[in-house]
Amino acid sequence: MTEQVLSPQGQQCLQALMRVWFEFERQLGRVPLLQRLERGQFSKADYCQLLLNWRQQVIEGSRWISRSASSFERDYSDVRSTIIGHAREEHRDYEMLERDYVAAGGSLSDIQNAPRNIGTEALHGFLMYRAGQPNPVDLIGAMWIIEGLGQKMANDWAAQIDKTTCGDGSFTRFMRYHGANDDDHMQKLYQLIDRLCQSPAQLTAIVRTARVTARLYCLQLEEVEHEY
Repeated sequence: MTEQVLSPQGQQCLQALMRVWFEFERQLGRVPLLQRLERGQFSKADYCQLLLNWRQQVIEGSRWISRSASSFERDYSDVRSTIIGHAREEHRDYEMLERDYVAAGGSLSDIQNAPRNIGTEALHGFLMYRAGQPNPVDLIGAMWIIEGLGQKMANDWAAQIDKTTCGDGSFTRFMRYHGANDDDHMQKLYQLIDRLCQSPAQLTAIVRTARVTARLYCLQLEEVEHEY
C-alpha cells in the first residue's frame, strides 16, 4: 500500500510501520490464547473470556482518540476534524461486542462489570498520556496497530472462532464488522501519515509509539486468562 503515501518522509514512515507490524504479528503468535485458536483448540468459553477483557479497551479507544483530537492546535484543524470523525464512528462499538458476548452465552452484567486487566490498564494509561501531549502526531503509530488488527486479522479470527466453536456468525459480528470497515479507516490513516510525518523526529516518535502499543496490546491478550 505504499502508493497511498506520496511524500518521501511518509514513505519512510510507512515502511518502518510495516516492519513494526511484522514484529507484532510474531508477538501475537506467541500469545497462548491465539495459539489455541490457530490449533483449533479454542472454546466458546475462551471466546467469551476474550470479549469480556476486550470490551474495556474498545470503550477506552474513543476516549483517547477524542483526547488526542483536542490536543491538536489550530494549525492542525483538518487533522482534528478527521480524528473526531473517527472517534464518532467507533464510540459505541462496545455495544456490538456486548451483544456478541451475550449471543455466545455470556451474561450482560458480567461483561459490563468486568475490570480492566493489567495489559488494558497499561495500554489505556499510555495512550491517554500520549493523547494529552501537544500535537500528538505519534498516535498515528497506535492507530496503525489497532486499526491494522481490524483490517488484517478480524475476519480471519472470526472465521476460525466460528469453525472451532461451531458458530454460525451470530456471535462474531463485532470482528466481522471491523474486518469489513477498517479498510476505510486505514485509507484515512495513510493520509494522516502524509500530513503528520514531516520530520525525522516525528517519524521516530510515531514508530516508537507503534512499538509500545503493539507490546501492550499483546500484554492485554496475554492477561485475558488471568482472574482478578
